[in-house]
Amino acid sequence: MTETTPGWLSPDDLESARAHMPILYVEAVPVRVDDSGEVTSVGLLLRIGPDGTVSRTLVSGRVLHHERVRDALLRHLEKDLGPVALPRVPPSLQPFTVAEYFPTLGITPFHDPRQHAVALAYIVPVSGDCRPRQDALDLVWFSPQEAASAMVQSEMPGGQGVVLKQALAHVGCLS
Repeated sequence: MTETTPGWLSPDDLESARAHMPILYVEAVPVRVDDSGEVTSVGLLLRIGPDGTVSRTLVSGRVLHHERVRDALLRHLEKDLGPVALPRVPPSLQPFTVAEYFPTLGITPFHDPRQHAVALAYIVPVSGDCRPRQDALDLVWFSPQEAASAMVQSEMPGGQGVVLKQALAHVGCLS
């Protein structure tokens, strides 16, 4: 059955597009900040993959045809963190990094076996009540040091741990 929502491809069309061109994604690192703007904690989603493995992930998803990046970022934050997470998307949509995921291992630190994808990555402070929805089991808050630990990094698939460490370095949380 073909999805009728504008901007969505049917499963067959999406598979064909993934085989022929890079797909644009947004990734968000949800953070809590103190009154001075320092990052105090980092939120990571707990998910079960199609193969049954449990992993920690960032908020991420595709940008739809004819959708602004800001709107895609807000849509995925709401979808993954719930409607009252109260994200504060930065006024400038300059990502802190761009991650290029390849279906072939070893080209970059980022791997997605389904496709070649380009992800614009953002650090987004959230101040509301986060209740994961969709396919996330939970949202766990870590201190920046815990989030950068080898244990947490080993639980993040496809190079998302690299994106997380880049985010922590960007906000001065890694020495």
